[in-house]
Formats: sequence, structure tokens, C-alpha cells
Amino acid sequence: MAKLSLRFESRILKEIPLSGRTLAVGRTPNNDVPIDNPAVSGHHARIFAENGMLYVEDLGSLNGTFVNNQRVTERTVLRRGDAILVGKHELVVEDLADVDVLSVLTDDAAGAALPKLDETMILETKKRRDLQKAAPAPAARVRIPVLIVVSGRTDQPEYPLTNKLTVIGKSDMATVKLKGWFKPKLAAQIHKRDDGFYLSRADRQPNLNGIPVLNPVKLSDGDTIEVAGVRLSFVDRD
Repeated sequence: MAKLSLRFESRILKEIPLSGRTLAVGRTPNNDVPIDNPAVSGHHARIFAENGMLYVEDLGSLNGTFVNNQRVTERTVLRRGDAILVGKHELVVEDLADVDVLSVLTDDAAGAALPKLDETMILETKKRRDLQKAAPAPAARVRIPVLIVVSGRTDQPEYPLTNKLTVIGKSDMATVKLKGWFKPKLAAQIHKRDDGFYLSRADRQPNLNGIPVLNPVKLSDGDTIEVAGVRLSFVDRD
């Protein structure tokens, strides 16, 4: 069975089976592989199976993700024995058995009529090889911008911007949850558009790099957002 081992200073802390879902790795407890170390970002990396291969992808972490001492700059294929360095911890690929099975889409598999090219399926080896030759090359790694909390009270130290709408406020629907009795339910919003991420006001007027935001404004790497007593840094690294 495909599995990883989490190690620290050559000691095996635990073994992690690859059950078919993406494994999120990071410092916050809501990760599948939480690593309580200040050198690890809240949402640091992800490990996933696709097209019969196992990959690791960095999520814009501050200190980077490394495979066999080489920094991960795009999704990287993993092989048995590879060591993924996250902060001061290592995730070692112990086995890759059944990775093909892990990458299969299982929803309504029995009732599916005809397979689609964008679905993953188990095929006889020659057929799979032929299909992979005909398919386009995998897309380059998609950057995931991150909001990092510089000051103020929130429920997390940083937030990857994975949704089309990011809400900053105290409301239950907020992505960036503000803490404090008098914080607004909806302070500001960040919308993902085709050409980037845009900050706009809601119940409060945010400042971007010290300038009040009157209309939606496009964010750039290193921008500072101030709203409702919280200061956030927008990080969008290559």
C-alpha cells in the first residue's frame, strides 16, 4: 500500500497511508499532515496522485519545500525513497503500490457510460501508455497567492486564496475570520478574476499600501492590506 513516513532527526514519528485524497501538509491543525514547527507555513504543501503518478506541490510556503535537497518550483513527481523536506521534518516515500488505484475517479464509476479524456481510469498498461502519449502535457504549477497576517487578531496566521471570493470579517462565511467583539461581519472582499485578485470594500473601507480603496483595485505581490484593525500582506510568488 502506498504510504509515507513522517520523520524528525531520523526518528519515524508516524506512518501515513495514501488513501486516495490529496494530503495537505502544514502547521495548522486542519491539515491532513499537521507539523507543529515555526519553520512550516500554515498551508505549506500538498501531496496527490494523478495519472498513476504521485506528486508534491509547494503552496507558496515561506521556507520552501524540497525533494532530495532540491527546491520544488513546480509539481514534482515522487519516487520510492524520495525525501520531502518541510521545515525540519521529512516525509519519506516508503511505498508506491496502488498509486494507480488512488488516482482513479470513483464517483458513479459503475454507472459511467463512456470515459472522458479528463478522467483518470485504470487501463491495461499499453492502452494507458498510448493515451498518455496522445494527451497534452500536464499544465504548469498553478500559483496560489497567500494572505499573511502581519498584525491583528484572526483565526489563522495565513490564508491561501483558493476560492473565487475571499471574505474578510467576523461572519461565519468569512475566509479570514476576525476576532473581537466589535469587528464587522463583512469588512472587505477579495475577488479572483481572470487577470488577478482584486480588493474591494464592504462594511469597512480598507487601505492598500496606506491608500483608501474606493473602487476594486488589483493586488500585487508584497501589497499591504489594512482593514478593521488587521494588517495583511498579499504574497504572490513565482
